[in-house]
Amino acid sequence: MEDIIIRKAQLNDLDTLLVFEQGVIAAERPFDNTLKPGHINYYDIPKMIAAKDIELVVAESGTQIIGSGYARIENAKPYLQHTQHAYLGFMFVEKNYRGKGVNKKIINALAQWAISKNITELRLDVYQNNDAAINAYKKVGFNKHMMEMRMKLES
Repeated sequence: MEDIIIRKAQLNDLDTLLVFEQGVIAAERPFDNTLKPGHINYYDIPKMIAAKDIELVVAESGTQIIGSGYARIENAKPYLQHTQHAYLGFMFVEKNYRGKGVNKKIINALAQWAISKNITELRLDVYQNNDAAINAYKKVGFNKHMMEMRMKLES
């Protein structure tokens, strides 16, 4: 396997990133019955590329884009010790490259960007039954913190 590099996403990466977005959605559908059926989008990717408070990166192997992820600076709740954190999302790695450390490289690059912005904490959301994702995030140093619960109301 060629060396994997992480770089800031560019507008000319948009076609690939749109495919990756659908890959994220397809991976999450089995865990979330609240998603609308049919084609949906999670992200405004061009806006994310241009934003100052978001770092959207891609992983490349040779000339092929094989992964993505972003960090977005968010204000913390006023009662927390930190005032801001970086929220991670759009974490995607092509199937043939999973288990090869690509996710770790993406997270490390996003962590370095966050540190350069004086951010001291990373956060992300993961579905509680998505064991593969949970294990991947634990492998790079994340810990479970809180579980969100929901209840559907019927009228």
